[in-house]
Amino acid sequence: MIVVDQSPVEENFVQNPYLFYRQILKSGGVCFWKNYNQKAFFEFSTINKIFKDKRFGRELPAGLNNPNEKNLSDFYRIERNSMLDLEGKKHSRLRGLVLRAFTTKNIKKISKDIDTLCADLLDQMNDNETDLIESYAKQIPVITIARLLGIPEDMSDQLLKWSNSMVAVYQADISEKTKRTANQSSREFFEYIENYVAERRDKPADDLITHLINAEQENEKLNFDELVSTCILLLNAGHEATVHTIGNGIYALLSNKINCHFFEGKHWHNTVEEILRYDPPLHIFSRFAYENLTIDNIDISHGEKISLVIGASGQDTRRWDNPLAFIPNRRTLTNNSFGAGIHFCLGAPLARLEINLALKNLFGRKRRIEILQKPEYANIYHFHGLKSLNVEMS
Repeated sequence: MIVVDQSPVEENFVQNPYLFYRQILKSGGVCFWKNYNQKAFFEFSTINKIFKDKRFGRELPAGLNNPNEKNLSDFYRIERNSMLDLEGKKHSRLRGLVLRAFTTKNIKKISKDIDTLCADLLDQMNDNETDLIESYAKQIPVITIARLLGIPEDMSDQLLKWSNSMVAVYQADISEKTKRTANQSSREFFEYIENYVAERRDKPADDLITHLINAEQENEKLNFDELVSTCILLLNAGHEATVHTIGNGIYALLSNKINCHFFEGKHWHNTVEEILRYDPPLHIFSRFAYENLTIDNIDISHGEKISLVIGASGQDTRRWDNPLAFIPNRRTLTNNSFGAGIHFCLGAPLARLEINLALKNLFGRKRRIEILQKPEYANIYHFHGLKSLNVEMS
């Protein structure tokens, strides 16, 4: 196993991490990444296999302490009840309760609303120059998840600020200032949702928060902290990655000079999957090993934390023909962007719908879209998304 020293915040890496990924894939697909002090896996099949292996999980193994928890007490009050970081019966219970409210029927019900939202946002834009990240990619998912939960749309900007501050904790380069901001945002976010849940208990409505309040499985409802944490998780996870995917997708289509004007439904479906493979929004998931084991001849110890570099798995030539090329009508194969196994993203159908409708509306309504200056990716690894995308349209 090779040992590599590659800073995830180095500028060339931030702008194009795929060069590094391809080097590791050519060298066997696994390395010891010194900057993380972890073994990192890059091949599609290995990552997919570990996602589905119950000997690995997100929850901190018993007996291990999180060194950051003291400085982020309000943040971890939310995280401790997040199904994203739980395993076993507690994870199954929370996921089951949320799934009963987060149904395909509820998502399909808002499809027309998302379509209208995309059209309205495009109508409000200045075609001479607009930033499609700020005015479009960010707005669609945050307004949609706010509507789904039943939170007032005029809170969208504040929700974005809280969410962006919180998810900064997962970035590669985290300062004490970032931690303080994340903790303060967590506290404010918790208090807001706490008050809103109390309001919904008195005045139920046809929204996801009301459904979560009433959701039952084996006669056991969400307790209060679980309910608030779940609402915050859905708000954060319900837009963060989708923003980046919409932005990365628009950029991929424009920079590769793809003519989208004659795309039909199935073609857009394939295009969304190709974007998720080609330039995904989240590049690393981590897992803990719950026993001593061996994966692809690599020994992993109980309690060891490993990195699954899902951003690299879309570059794996064992899985994909000509992975460097962006091919919108590529034969659809499962990608790793939404994970797999028991932690497969339950919001995947909603995210795919939002991305599909965002792209279909943009390229269906605007015959000409020109990039005004080459965009840069933000230094937000493990996430991967553009700072801005300034265009002229007609």
